[in-house]
Amino acid sequence: MRRTGKDWLADIGMFLFAALFFLVTADSVVAGSDISGTAVLAEQAAGGVACAALFVRRRWPVALAVLLLVSGKFSHFMTGPCLVALFTVAATRPPRVTGWVAALGLAPLPFYLASGPPADDPRTGSALTFFALVACALGWGSFVRSRRQLIASLEERAEHAATDARREAREDVAREMHDVLAHRLSLLSVHAGALEFNPGGNPEQVSRAAGVIRESAHEALQDLREIIGVLRAPEAHERPQPVLADLEQLVEESRGAGARVTLVREVPGEGEAGEREEVQQGGAQQGGVPAVTGRTAYRIVQEGLTNARKHGPGPEVPVSVSVRGGPGQGLTVEVRNPGKEPQHHEGAHPAVPGSGQGLVGLTERAHLAGGHLEHGWDDGDFRLRAWLPWPG
Repeated sequence: MRRTGKDWLADIGMFLFAALFFLVTADSVVAGSDISGTAVLAEQAAGGVACAALFVRRRWPVALAVLLLVSGKFSHFMTGPCLVALFTVAATRPPRVTGWVAALGLAPLPFYLASGPPADDPRTGSALTFFALVACALGWGSFVRSRRQLIASLEERAEHAATDARREAREDVAREMHDVLAHRLSLLSVHAGALEFNPGGNPEQVSRAAGVIRESAHEALQDLREIIGVLRAPEAHERPQPVLADLEQLVEESRGAGARVTLVREVPGEGEAGEREEVQQGGAQQGGVPAVTGRTAYRIVQEGLTNARKHGPGPEVPVSVSVRGGPGQGLTVEVRNPGKEPQHHEGAHPAVPGSGQGLVGLTERAHLAGGHLEHGWDDGDFRLRAWLPWPG
């Protein structure tokens, strides 16, 4: 790998450490020995070469450490470079490799102690100091390697968490897009189908249907624009979320499409102003429907009305919507409409297509809100029923 500027600084620092160790200890070694000046110069030259060899420690750390360990048995001037090489092995190689190199470096210690060296001999202190420095170099390198692994693990976890967060955000946007656009486009499809089968009808009815189509298409484009805007500008403020008080407007839209919707609400302390204030504050007011519960209930009713238009017996399908509950007992939402399981006949007008993910998404929404949802056929009616928590 190409060496970075940080790597070059680290290598130069290690070279300077080895050279400084070389210079600081040179006088004491020479003063206490009886070797000739030529031999001392030769050992110092070898020590200088060993210091320069540290610039290749990244490529061949084990080979360099073994070579310097063996050479250090014959020359004190190899000690500084040897310590740097041992540190490099411990910091960059697996523990098993480090263990073998450590065994090679510390193997003479038991034999040296067993020989009973005199305590007052200066060479005894030098030898013990050397083994202590070897152990410190290996320990420091192992600590650095463990710290690097910990940081890498934390970075990997953070990356996985960010990936999961992005995936959850995409799923939330997809769920929101399905909930909003399916409702708008189903209204548009119902009125377009009425115009197709009755092109010569009452001009007032045709004009009203065309107006609903235009308004639904405009609102669908507006909703889509807002959702895409959130994707393009993630730091922008979130679009206003629906609350339980918006059910009346949602029901009126379906009634405008011809559906006969009956809405029953038995919720204490429920009001539009209070819920709007609750959402702005980001929490549940005392006696008010929690924001998450109200929003989830709205989406459940929205999907139920959309399915009734898609799969019901006709545009004027009767739909019963009930919302009941209170603090401490939860909120129960139920949507019922007559119909039959979809069947396709040759020559029949195709029904409004569906992705099949609406009920799956609602089930996930209910679970995320801490509740549950069930759906199915009951005496010829399709029933969508959910329970959502409402703390007391």
